[in-house]
Amino acid sequence: MDCDKPIFRAADLFCETEMDFDKIQRSTTKILEAIGENPEREGLLKTPSRVAKAYAEILAGYRMNPEELINNALFSVDYDEMVIVKGIEFYSMCEHHMLPFYGVAHVAYIPSGKVIGLSKIPRIVEMYSRRLQVQERMTLQIADFIQEVLKPKGVAVVVEGKHLCMMMRGVKKQEASMTTSHMLGVFREQLPTRMEFLNRISAELTF
Repeated sequence: MDCDKPIFRAADLFCETEMDFDKIQRSTTKILEAIGENPEREGLLKTPSRVAKAYAEILAGYRMNPEELINNALFSVDYDEMVIVKGIEFYSMCEHHMLPFYGVAHVAYIPSGKVIGLSKIPRIVEMYSRRLQVQERMTLQIADFIQEVLKPKGVAVVVEGKHLCMMMRGVKKQEASMTTSHMLGVFREQLPTRMEFLNRISAELTF
């Protein structure tokens, strides 16, 4: 994978190289054959092409340029209270089984002279979710990237997800969900600040 070194340290694995659609289509055809299917039957004729196009969308996070994502949307303000964006939907792919997991992310930060454009927080979540992932790493990456870009007094991220690798195979537990969190700065150091954040998102923690 020919990847550029990221402008932002936390934005690892940014790749300008286009996805190899032909290779994905050939591989999909081999998988169909390996499971005993006939890639030439009517319903499967266009499946390799559809899979390649779907992967390009589902795994688009590798090719999201962090500099273009931020696009200078940092603004100087005299505001030092908590900023929270709740209920950010995400869809990702488990790197262990290449099956989907999905859920919501809740993100907060306390500015230190600068804020970021509102739409950029969901885009940061998308940049990291649209990759082969594990939820724990994704949670860390979201928080670390915001910390690096904004240098706020603190960052807090809570992610709730349901994993099809556990729901449709293995233990097959349909109602099980996973919650991960990462706290930086005052959210880690000051219990009242952390509790204020958790209390404000508590109504959302019902996934």
